[in-house]
Amino acid sequence: MTGTDTSAADAAKEAAGRAAAALVQPGMRVGLGTGSTVHWTIVALGERHAELGLTCVATSQRTHELATGLGLRVVTPDEARRLDITIDGADEVDEAANLTKGGGGAHTREKIVAAMADRFVVVVDGSKLVPRLGPFGTPLEVLDFAPAVVADAVAALGAVRVERSEARSDNDNALLRAYFPPIEDPAALAAALAAIPGIVEHGIFLGTTVDDVFVADVAGVRRRPGGRSR
Repeated sequence: MTGTDTSAADAAKEAAGRAAAALVQPGMRVGLGTGSTVHWTIVALGERHAELGLTCVATSQRTHELATGLGLRVVTPDEARRLDITIDGADEVDEAANLTKGGGGAHTREKIVAAMADRFVVVVDGSKLVPRLGPFGTPLEVLDFAPAVVADAVAALGAVRVERSEARSDNDNALLRAYFPPIEDPAALAAALAAIPGIVEHGIFLGTTVDDVFVADVAGVRRRPGGRSR
C-alpha cells in the first residue's frame, strides 16, 4: 500500500468512527469497542466528554486506557448492567452484516458488551467488506488446558489450518485463529464452534445482533442496515 493509499484508508477510518460518535447523546451509557476505526469514535467522544457526561464500558485494556486518558468515565460491565449503545469495529463484514471480530483478541469482551446494548453499531472502512466471512480467519479464545485438542476439533469442522498466536487475551487465555473456506452459513458454524469444549468464545458475530454498519471510503460514509434492523 502506498503512502497515498494509507492516508486515504486512515481518513476513511476516522470518518466512519466520527460518524458513529454523532449517534451518542448526553447521559448515555456507551460500550466502547476496540480497533483502529472505533479509535476515532472514542477520540470524538473524548472531545465532547464534558458536555456529554457519558458512562462507558471498555472492551479491552487498550480501549480503557484510551478512553480514560481522554477524560471519559469508564466503569465495569457489572456497574453499568445495560448500555444504550455499543460502537465497535470489525475485521470482516459480509452482505448480511455478519461479522468477523477479534483480530486484537478482545472478541469475548466485545461480544459481552455488544449484548448489553440496546443498539449495536459497527464502524469500518470499505476494505473490511467481503462477500463471505472467512479470509481473515476466525479468532478463537481458548483455555490453556488443551488448545491442540480444541484445534483438532475446529479442523474437523472444516478449517484448513488453525494457528496459535503468541499474544494472549485480556482474560489471559490463549488465542487461535482458524482459517475456513468462505463461510456459507455463519450461524451454523458459530453454533458448532460454541459447542466445542475449551473454546471460551469465537469471533463470529451474527448479523441479527447488528443494528447499523457505518462504512467509509473515498466516496464518503454510508450507513448499511444490520440484520436486526432489516
